Amino acid sequence: MENEAMIEVKKLQKVYSDNTVLKDITEEVKKGQVICVIGPSGAGKSTFLRCLNLLEQPTNGQVLFKGTDLTTLDEKHVNELREKMGMVFQSFNLFPNMNVIENLKLAPIKVKHMSDADATNVAKDLLTKVGLAEKAEAYPTSLSGGQQQRVAIARALAMNPEVMLFDEPTSALDPEMVGEVLKVMHDLANDGMTMVVVTHEMGFAKSVADKIWFMADGYIQESADPDTFFNHPQTDRAKDFLEKVLQA
Repeated sequence: MENEAMIEVKKLQKVYSDNTVLKDITEEVKKGQVICVIGPSGAGKSTFLRCLNLLEQPTNGQVLFKGTDLTTLDEKHVNELREKMGMVFQSFNLFPNMNVIENLKLAPIKVKHMSDADATNVAKDLLTKVGLAEKAEAYPTSLSGGQQQRVAIARALAMNPEVMLFDEPTSALDPEMVGEVLKVMHDLANDGMTMVVVTHEMGFAKSVADKIWFMADGYIQESADPDTFFNHPQTDRAKDFLEKVLQA
């Protein structure tokens, strides 16, 4: 069903001792939407993303995935729902002692109890999708950063998630490798994948996002389509941010 909310965040707060990182955030992500979360460093963007699949435990508020409040679940049920939310980090987190295809097959076999043959087929399809079919037997250390990140995306997709969360997936890459990773993300968006992307890549946000969430000082200060946000920002904080990043 289109327009069904995949993720709903209600009055989300995250406090570390006396530092309130997230302040009363209420937003939702609809099925098939691409949300780009942008804002200055230290705004709480990564913490917010990690609260969506409970890698960070919210201090207050609710995080609902398809109507189920994750904050009320035990670890076993949280893990089951996490399988439906793929996550890609800044660092690639690949297992260096396993080759590329083994990295992709591990979770489907261990967690989903897929047969080795089925997991191999899924892995090969995904490596083709991210443009790395010829690297199936390679080890992560022999790959460039951009290739490792594309393997990390394929590994997350191997669990057949319903939502993909990206935490600054290009920030650890050399500039010439950024494009190859963004292309894979572009293709995913075109295929209708629901995505929440914390990013500094303004061109990507402009061209792919259905909505921009501008985050600063612990809350979402603006939520708008890219055209509105980039051309007519409403708050001084957003205007100041855009002036700095678009001049850079």
